[in-house]
Amino acid sequence: MALVQTLGEWLKQSQQELAAVCSTPGIDARLCLSHVLQVSNSYLYSYPERILTLAELTQLNDLLTKRLQGHPLAYLFGYWHFFGLTLKVSPSTLIPRPDTEILVEYVLGLALPNKAKVLDLGTGTGAIALALAQQRQQWQVTAVDYISDAVALAETNRVALAITNCRMLQSNWFDALQGEQFDLIVSNPPYIDPQDPHLIALKHEPLTALTAANNGMADIVQIVTQAQSHLNAGGWLWLEHGYNQAEAVQHLLQQAGFTSVESKRDYGNNWRISGGQKRG
Repeated sequence: MALVQTLGEWLKQSQQELAAVCSTPGIDARLCLSHVLQVSNSYLYSYPERILTLAELTQLNDLLTKRLQGHPLAYLFGYWHFFGLTLKVSPSTLIPRPDTEILVEYVLGLALPNKAKVLDLGTGTGAIALALAQQRQQWQVTAVDYISDAVALAETNRVALAITNCRMLQSNWFDALQGEQFDLIVSNPPYIDPQDPHLIALKHEPLTALTAANNGMADIVQIVTQAQSHLNAGGWLWLEHGYNQAEAVQHLLQQAGFTSVESKRDYGNNWRISGGQKRG
């Protein structure tokens, strides 16, 4: 990339280059500028003539080079945003995605006890658990992950956000939770078929957090079949899944004895979450 001097010039040239490798070149370029300059998006529109320093240009062009190689911006920045929270991220965890916010948004509207006990399975960065704990400070939230690095990262995020009604545990799904009951269980488990060609676009994220055997259904099956014994009467289970898995997940929930089984679409109008209630 040729040496440029102004914010506007860098934005224009970087968008042109990013258009070849991503579907949101303008957003990516502005995010890079906001990150390096530590300014708001509106600032970028207001001061396109601002002269960039050599240090800023060096940092920006380094980010651009790595983004052109396919590295996700979240890993390059070291943080990402989810449901109003700023979370540290690392290559040991999935990057929190806007589509997962529909899970948080929906379960916040469920009729749960005031001091509900909530479980987040496969928490990764802690995104779902911490969003729920922040929004409902009277709830007691437990978040588990099989990967120790993920648990450590989620705990770092909990401490940074000063959230006190959430605990992080290392566990292979329910293994460390013997005898514990919850009013709500949520999860964004691995649900992509290992042979899915779309995985190439996610090559920098951990495959163990993305893929599952049995056409992507293995972990969902395990969670659904074991959840009943960890739910209080009238408790809920809600899961994120692939756009084409809603019918299969509903069938699993019904087979496991759940009632009020239904699915909800994400912000892109794809079926994204399904859930049901344990009989009272």
